[in-house]
Amino acid sequence: MIGRMIGAARLSSHTYEEVEADSRATLQALAIVILVTIASVVGALLPGGQDIAVGSVVIVGIVRGVISWAMWALVTWIVGSTILKTEHTEADWGQLARCTGFAQTPGILNVFSFLPVVGGLIFIVALLWRFVAMMVGVRHALDYTSTWRAFFVILISAIPVFIVNGIVFWLTGGGGDIVVETS
Repeated sequence: MIGRMIGAARLSSHTYEEVEADSRATLQALAIVILVTIASVVGALLPGGQDIAVGSVVIVGIVRGVISWAMWALVTWIVGSTILKTEHTEADWGQLARCTGFAQTPGILNVFSFLPVVGGLIFIVALLWRFVAMMVGVRHALDYTSTWRAFFVILISAIPVFIVNGIVFWLTGGGGDIVVETS
């Protein structure tokens, strides 16, 4: 799993093709989503030593992160295999879930987002890196020849995902000042 995470972070086409084809890697992708969520929560909690129930924040964060990832994979699969389908596109939800899950690997750096001065920069770099990794993953999962097509699939998919995530975040109490960025 670690080797695949490194390959995904390196934007290796071979890694994304391997993950796409290995149905057993879905649990690995789930583990990555959970690790990234925990890293994000820890990075958000560290600076202030906030007086909250850390365990419940982590659990709510994990639930939100997993739901967001599964929903993002579903919407991306629908958009990519119907609206922006090519003649070579052949994919299922699992392929998108695995590739988008592994694409979250750079988000582990969010654990350092609490650091003064560089923390915000680390967060932004990790976010952009995750986006680029997701483009590579989506491109391979949907058998595209164009990275731009993958970019637009992600962009279109983001709209319903962000709306639903916003509603869920609001309904579950928002988490105070804690921002947990996932999938």
